[in-house]
Formats: sequence, structure tokens, C-alpha cells
Amino acid sequence: MIQAIKLTAGKAFPTIEATQLDGTITNMGKAHGDADWQMLVVYRGKHCPLCLRYLNLLETHQAALKAIGISVSAISADSKAQLEESMDQLTITYPIAYGLTEQQMQQLGLYISTPRSEQETEHNFAEPGLFVINEQGLLQAINISNTPFLRPELAVIVRGLNFVRNQENYPIRGNLIY
Repeated sequence: MIQAIKLTAGKAFPTIEATQLDGTITNMGKAHGDADWQMLVVYRGKHCPLCLRYLNLLETHQAALKAIGISVSAISADSKAQLEESMDQLTITYPIAYGLTEQQMQQLGLYISTPRSEQETEHNFAEPGLFVINEQGLLQAINISNTPFLRPELAVIVRGLNFVRNQENYPIRGNLIY
């Protein structure tokens, strides 16, 4: 039996490298553009309409996140071909990567599912996760779900992160380990 990893708020985000459609290898936990914080959204893949809808909704909040210094990226275990097919349904401008490995899923403490059929997908995939990494590379906020319909509401996340970013020395919450 594999021991599940639980990431702890306030600890360093693991190095997760992945490939974008243009071939760029990216450290998914690093902020980009003018931002100093990074939000990484892990989604199930092209087979999940709820995920694709969430990614499109995330695009509508990207300007508000950028205004408070947070860049956005997304990743799944899909292949390059699957991500290319997904792009027909996505209206996003933030970086999106493919090829998240099961080892990386485990590093992130994500729930992993097997496909119901070959029509869904041919590989195991990660269930949703959302990670906010601060300027020190530490996990500021974590949300992990075992199903695509239990995701945090993006407008609430933006308001909360706006509050945190505008406080002096706001502590990372939930970092006590028992």
C-alpha cells in the first residue's frame, strides 16, 4: 500500500516541471509575467466537461488575480494530442501544460482515478487540485478534491487572495501538523 502524501501549508512547493503546447518546459510552481505569486490548477483532462468549464471561468478571473500579483497556470495528465483537442473548447490565455505524471500527482498529494473506459481516456488521471504558491515558493493555500464537482468558487478565491495580499504579514493558515 502506498502512503498518501499530504502537502502542508507553509512548506515548499515541490518542483513540478511540465511541457506547454509550444514545447516550453515550465516549472509549474513559479510565477510568470510580472507576478510574484503563482496559482496552479490541476484538472482531470479533456474528458471532463466540468474541468474545461472551470478553466474557462478561471480566464475571467485572471485580470483580477494579475492585479494582485498572482499568475495562473493549469496542468493535466493528458497527452499533447489530448490537450490540442481540448483547445477547441478553451478560451484561455494563461499557460497550460500536459503530461502530469503519476509520480508528480503523488508528490502533490492529489487523488488519482482510473478511467471508466477507453472512450474517457487511456491513462490514470489526477482529480482537481488548486495550489497558491507565494513569492518564497511556499504553499500559501491548498485545495484538493476527489471529484470535479467539489471545487472552490473562483470569485471567493479571488476575494480571499485579495484580502491576504493586502494584509501586512498575514500568516499562512492551517500549517500545524499533528
